[in-house]
Amino acid sequence: MKLREIMTSPAIRVHPEESAAVAARLLSRYNIGFLPVCGSSGHICGLVTDRDLVTRCIAAGRSPEGTSVKALMTSGVTAAAADMEASEAAKLMAQQQIRRLPIVENGRLVGVVSLGDLIRTSACDEEAGRALAKITDNVSNRGNHPLEDTTKINGEIC
Repeated sequence: MKLREIMTSPAIRVHPEESAAVAARLLSRYNIGFLPVCGSSGHICGLVTDRDLVTRCIAAGRSPEGTSVKALMTSGVTAAAADMEASEAAKLMAQQQIRRLPIVENGRLVGVVSLGDLIRTSACDEEAGRALAKITDNVSNRGNHPLEDTTKINGEIC
């Protein structure tokens, strides 16, 4: 099964010069966890996640209205062609430790595939399951690290 058959299209995207506040509203409005960042031509130049907004903007003391998506985004995006087989995409996602994969044609964003999309296809449920297991194992093996900075609320350390 080809990715074009299972991808979500069109993909919700954000321009790199938009503010973090605009990106946050898009994430909330569409109930999604990441946005591909695309220039006016539709070429993908990065990704921004809900976590990026929290850690690189809010927690860093930056103003969401005054901070551009470009300042927060992750560049060096892993993407796949729309004609890639779903089973190959699952392997790629496992190797790269990613849950969402932008789909491009001629360098332009045409859709997005998530691990959930892959798991729902019988063609690659085993590969997608292994990818998910690999990603979640990586997260759970990070261990518990003491907080570098704690905040007290009503006398309790949070």
